[in-house]
Amino acid sequence: MTPKRESVLSFHDSLLHQSDVDLLDGPYWLNDSIIGFYVEYLEKEVFADLNICFVRPEVTQCLKLSPQAELPLFLDPLNFKTSELAVMPLNDCDNPTQVGGSHWSLLVYCKNADCFYHLDSSQGSNSSQARDLAAKLSHYLRLKSDGTIHAPNSPPEYVSLSSLQQNNSYDCGVFVLCNMDNVIKHFLRTGSLENLDYVRSQDVNRKRSDLKTLIMSLTEDAT
Repeated sequence: MTPKRESVLSFHDSLLHQSDVDLLDGPYWLNDSIIGFYVEYLEKEVFADLNICFVRPEVTQCLKLSPQAELPLFLDPLNFKTSELAVMPLNDCDNPTQVGGSHWSLLVYCKNADCFYHLDSSQGSNSSQARDLAAKLSHYLRLKSDGTIHAPNSPPEYVSLSSLQQNNSYDCGVFVLCNMDNVIKHFLRTGSLENLDYVRSQDVNRKRSDLKTLIMSLTEDAT
């Protein structure tokens, strides 16, 4: 039997242990290691040549909990301000001394629309966290390089998009991954997030097995 803490895959800055991969067998809540790996896979392998900012979940957590003045330390290296699209997996943990949380949702910033979009598979559960983070990011987007504030005619808009809803207590992370896929593909087709279709339930249902197959494939390639 493989020890739970044995390393399964080292992928760029992501390190997955057996205990992380076991979460894909369900019914389990996905942790930030699995979600962070998938974010990095999309960034490094699938959409590497595109002007999209992929914010890993632990960075999103730092953005939530850090003072406003520290946001440039996290976001400037990611080229957040110049990216056409930014995707941010968001959880509801607001205690800096604890890890994890109980719910995931997806916050997206679209530059050409100057708008934050929030997709939540349990509508309303992460609303306050998403709005608070969008407000902090709106302030960051108005910062000039000299630290002064550029005041546009109006701050970025915030829109809560309706989305397919989960019917259990543990698939929110799976919905985040599927919503991320859906948002990026729709944006690449249309240049906006208007008229975004729901993710398909069959894609959600097979996401865990698809992701586990991907991890095993990358593991084999690394050996």
